[in-house]
Amino acid sequence: MDDLPLQKIAISGPTLASLIQRVSSSLADADGLLFGHFSLVTPSTLSDDSSADPAASTLVATITSFICSGAPHSSFDTLARVSSGHHIPRGTHLIGWFSGRRKSRLQPSMRDFAVSASLSADPKLSFPVVSSTSSRFSPRVFLLFSTPPATPETATIHTHEYRAYHFSPATETFEPKSVSVVNIGPGFRGHYGNFSPNSPFPLLACELRGSSMMQEDIEEERLSVMMQATKDKKELDLMVEGFEIGSLRRLMGPEATAYTAGLEEMYEKMLTKISSLARLVEKSSARVLELENHNSKIRADIAGIKRAADA
Repeated sequence: MDDLPLQKIAISGPTLASLIQRVSSSLADADGLLFGHFSLVTPSTLSDDSSADPAASTLVATITSFICSGAPHSSFDTLARVSSGHHIPRGTHLIGWFSGRRKSRLQPSMRDFAVSASLSADPKLSFPVVSSTSSRFSPRVFLLFSTPPATPETATIHTHEYRAYHFSPATETFEPKSVSVVNIGPGFRGHYGNFSPNSPFPLLACELRGSSMMQEDIEEERLSVMMQATKDKKELDLMVEGFEIGSLRRLMGPEATAYTAGLEEMYEKMLTKISSLARLVEKSSARVLELENHNSKIRADIAGIKRAADA
């Protein structure tokens, strides 16, 4: 089964989008592990000739999830082996790895060759092929991501390029393979529920607080609510000053006539005060205008004296 050529690499749209986003958002070059499975696909010939030779099965690699170490860390050590900090989740199979580089050509490097050769030669990483009871396969898929150099015409456009390779241990070469992005149709049914982002969550600052500190926060919040309620009550009292319930009751019954007369008298006094204030403001404005004219005259006299002195 190791000699069976890999026909193509399949990946779902959400998985590919998440992978591109993770690589593009990295602060520097990034790499990671690819998980999924290899399966045998037998094409249907729909032939009525029973003597026709059955179609040969083809091998398809399906990527279902990934782990990205993120810059500046790498998923591999200096000997091109999987880093000890990475643990392959249960129920998943490592089928290859990926590398994201910026402003570089889509061609594997010497490091890519060393990592792919190390993965394919590790017997611990081999696993059975789907629909096959006696065959096993090792991680050989390699995805390379890159952002082409920006030009003045494309400076505002974010372009992401990728290319898939199959590493052949027999010839020790990278073979370019097509990537099938499966989103709809019967071929996509197997992808539902398979995608699981295994990338580690970023470190978040977590503050451990005791019960006493929580109690203090509750007391502070309660005190703040009480102070706000007191402030609101004072503002309402100022708005209804002079119109308390006891005073409003006098507008009905036998006391209504006398109370109404008192209110009218109070309003007349208020209008008198407003009129006097208006006259006072008018006099003040006239006085201000008089002072302004006087100051203007003084400034003009001073300017004339200076011109005479200069002459």
